[in-house]
Amino acid sequence: MRNQGNRERRSMEAEVEAAKKRCRVLIEKIDCLGVATIKHTLLKLAHSELSFLSRFPIHPASSQPLSVNLGHLEAIVYILRQPFITAVSRVCKPLPLPFSNELHKTFHASSTSNSIHVHIVCNLNKNPVWVIVSDRNPNYITWHSCNKTKGLKSRIQQVLDAAKSTNTLRPYSIILFFSNGLTTFNHQKLKDEFGASKPALEFSDSDFDFAEEIEGEWVHVIPGLYKEACLLEIKVDREANVVTSSERGMKDPFVNVFSPEHQGENVDPNLGSDNSFSALLSQMKRVESAKMEEFSHEDDFINFDTTALIALVSGISNGCADQLLNKPEVELRHRFKGNYDFVIAQAMSEIENPIHTGLSAAISGKRGIVCECVLSEFKELVSMCGGANEKCRADQLLKCLLVVRDSPSERLIGLPTTRKLALKNKIVFGTGDYWRAPTLTANMAFVRAVAQTGMSLFTIEHKPRALTGD
Repeated sequence: MRNQGNRERRSMEAEVEAAKKRCRVLIEKIDCLGVATIKHTLLKLAHSELSFLSRFPIHPASSQPLSVNLGHLEAIVYILRQPFITAVSRVCKPLPLPFSNELHKTFHASSTSNSIHVHIVCNLNKNPVWVIVSDRNPNYITWHSCNKTKGLKSRIQQVLDAAKSTNTLRPYSIILFFSNGLTTFNHQKLKDEFGASKPALEFSDSDFDFAEEIEGEWVHVIPGLYKEACLLEIKVDREANVVTSSERGMKDPFVNVFSPEHQGENVDPNLGSDNSFSALLSQMKRVESAKMEEFSHEDDFINFDTTALIALVSGISNGCADQLLNKPEVELRHRFKGNYDFVIAQAMSEIENPIHTGLSAAISGKRGIVCECVLSEFKELVSMCGGANEKCRADQLLKCLLVVRDSPSERLIGLPTTRKLALKNKIVFGTGDYWRAPTLTANMAFVRAVAQTGMSLFTIEHKPRALTGD
């Protein structure tokens, strides 16, 4: 009996140590994620698991099984690391929704607030989606509710009802990820009753292979993780055949396009001391006209807000950073007044990380768009504060962009207008959302405010740059 107890103890110790190792690997993966708030939530959960494992009682008399949520967290991080997942705004937190009284009755009495729990809120293929992740043994996933266990059918119906209760946070679809697979019965039921189908996505799992050291060499011990996984998509408005604002943006966007001015003219190659500006513009797709037949559904657009346009044409971004830093402080303080520290910090940032180089990947191969209110504000700022070279670069930049009417998506314009969610910004970012285009911006205060509502919004951050009178 003593030998058996020792074997059980060693087996449990090995199991706990293996789980700790998985937990540490998971924490490293989370640290590599981009969004700070998302990392904070996941790190808190992962460290909680590690803390539990460190306190887990290991002795022969213990009959307590090792029950952890590591597999679920690993599956969530696996999804987040896929390249087709963008604009992640919420992970493992309840999503607040304006439920109607009738809809609220369908939720369990244990629900203390108007919210729904989905694991990831993000964009997939330019569309907002909610992702539900399951790491359960497929044989234990029941279709109908039994005892105190909620069945898969009621869980999916609950999420769909919640999705349809809101306009601002409504997802285009619900993504279901069963990391250990799904039984044929449940798979067929999801297909028949909810119209679930397999999306055309290609997953990469190479980063999640575990390895261990054997006789001085590292070898993979779990190659091809998630080979049994099942991924399904359920369109939220499939029954009513509702066309979302993002879809409308691609079906008839050109009623909102102004005839481009000066399209087809060449860009002056001598617009910066390092020619990086001209090189950047040359990477964008040119808009020769506003004829609809010249565009396709597959075209990639990028929406420029005012901060992005200013950053591209600023003297700081175009070879003047060193010159500014070499000028006497008294002269610069007189020139920039209260903005002195701001401008100096930008010049130092530019020397360390040139903005044109940083934006190359984001802009390359894209068609640039700019809405009316941004165009008007940009022209006014350049007119008042821009130097001769900055004005020339601004003129050349606008020749490469498609000017579109202010046409914010319904979900963005439907957000309450507050100090942090100003109407002007809702129009600018909403126009990008209408065109299914990421908005290039340095206005991260607005981006954070939108994320706090639970909405996933595709944006690309750039560092701010100011006009210098160059």
